Amino acid sequence: MPTSLDLSRRPAPQPRPKSLSGLSIPALKAEMEALGLDGKQAGMRAKQLRRWIHHFGARDFSMMTDIAKELRGLLAERYVLDRAEIADHQVSSDGTQKWLTRFGPGIEGESVYIPDVGKAGALCVSSQVGCTLNCTFCHTGTQALVRNLTAQEIVQQVLITRDALDEWPSAEEGRLLTNIVFMGMGEPLYNLDNVAEAIETISDGDGIAIGRRRITVSTAGVAPKIPELGQRTNAMLAISLHATNDDLRNELVPINRKYNLAELMDAIAAYPSLGNSRKVTFEYVMLKGVNDTLAEAHDLVRLLKGVPAKINLIPFNPWPGTPYECSTWETIEEFADVLNRAGYASPIRTPRGRDILAACGQLRSESVKKSAAEKRREALAGGEAGA
Repeated sequence: MPTSLDLSRRPAPQPRPKSLSGLSIPALKAEMEALGLDGKQAGMRAKQLRRWIHHFGARDFSMMTDIAKELRGLLAERYVLDRAEIADHQVSSDGTQKWLTRFGPGIEGESVYIPDVGKAGALCVSSQVGCTLNCTFCHTGTQALVRNLTAQEIVQQVLITRDALDEWPSAEEGRLLTNIVFMGMGEPLYNLDNVAEAIETISDGDGIAIGRRRITVSTAGVAPKIPELGQRTNAMLAISLHATNDDLRNELVPINRKYNLAELMDAIAAYPSLGNSRKVTFEYVMLKGVNDTLAEAHDLVRLLKGVPAKINLIPFNPWPGTPYECSTWETIEEFADVLNRAGYASPIRTPRGRDILAACGQLRSESVKKSAAEKRREALAGGEAGA
């Protein structure tokens, strides 16, 4: 006769060990103090761990030969050096790579490595899963915000890319990953504490060692936070602009209804240390029949007068269901010519990774859409069923 189980006698599920990969120095020190080390010892061990994890890319505590064997054993009992789970990894025909990273149940974000950008290659990282801004031309804007990413989760996107590129230990020369851009999912200035902590870790010269002048943070225009970003991070600033008047920008970038162009330009003027060697990058997506006239090119010149600026013209990257089209190449070149003649460097950004939806404005978490792997499996199953 079946009997009911006494569930109270079942052992409680054990929590997964915490990963130290991607943690900042203060966070590592706090973990060492939790192990019972005093302040000075905890600080020293935190710096040793930082170097092993973020300079050498260590995945095993046994590698850490300058840490006492007993402590290494304790670390191995309490912690792991795992990265977040890679749910999907795609490689474009042009060499662009995209990772779908699962940070927890239903918490998935995308990051994109673009070769031959910046000094050698750039990684576009996400700061949130989803977004609250609802920019109408951006695929990410169609996904509701799930949550902010932690500083550790942001840094782990860099570690995952370094793993894939086999770039351990960190080197001064010959790197494939040289630049970090906060241009992935989310609005970085709505997660500024974690973004600032992540930048501190990424730029640490004894760790990942990507300098702050090679780290760019892009905002859609959270004006009150822009000067604070510069004061706290000393990172390069990019503005997701896309329109030269408030009426159109209200439509394309709805945050403009809260912080209009006048407020945005005042905030930019207050960004620390702007000059010819430290320019603001303005991103301007080219939308056919929407914002691409020569009159608007001249308006853009007037809007940016006196601002040390570079203007990235971005051919619109289509995504499923979008109402927009990309401007013609001739129109984009004529627009760029107006800006160049006014003295602004205005490169036309070559679309990269379109075939894997990794191009600018195309990121959208697999939390709310089927992964490419699932689609391939379904397509294969469908083909077999029809055979």
